[in-house]
Amino acid sequence: MKLKDSKTYINLARSYAGECQARTRYEFIEYGARTQGYKALAELVDKVVYNEFNHARMFYTFIQQSEETQVENIDISAGYPFKEKWDLVENLRIAAEDELDEAERIYPEFAATAREEGFPEIAKLYEDIIGVETCHHKLFKQLYEQMKKGTMYKKKEKVKWKCADCGYEATSKEAWKECPLCKAKQGSVMLIIED
Repeated sequence: MKLKDSKTYINLARSYAGECQARTRYEFIEYGARTQGYKALAELVDKVVYNEFNHARMFYTFIQQSEETQVENIDISAGYPFKEKWDLVENLRIAAEDELDEAERIYPEFAATAREEGFPEIAKLYEDIIGVETCHHKLFKQLYEQMKKGTMYKKKEKVKWKCADCGYEATSKEAWKECPLCKAKQGSVMLIIED
């Protein structure tokens, strides 16, 4: 079977569009975090944004490697979420849900289809991305829970806090409001994310 005649071809286009949209939605989250003074949170989300860019790039690469000399258009029909509002905490929860949906429902189905249609490299791409999307889910879920519970900068036990701006470190149950060394605001304290 030729790629351009397969369901996998359509799934690649749907995946490309979905990753591009996720990237933009996460840029909204990053923007919201930065404007609210959560610099370290914004930088974590920005890394996810770059991951989503590269997922889209890989899907696009497989589309471009199809038998067609130039892909003029791929008609796709798919639903994409528009759930986010300008609420940082809620958007983190929604992002966690969306990543879990990709990891547990959408991409496993697309990987199985690619394998059935004889495209093992594309199936492997989906399987590898599932692992990353699972990590994204865990990150967004932790960030959401920490913000909701007020534990982002307060812990039950003493932990090492580090300023992302100057590298100053201190061990305590609570992060400083202002870095004693460079005077950066609390939003510059590196966040503690559990594995």
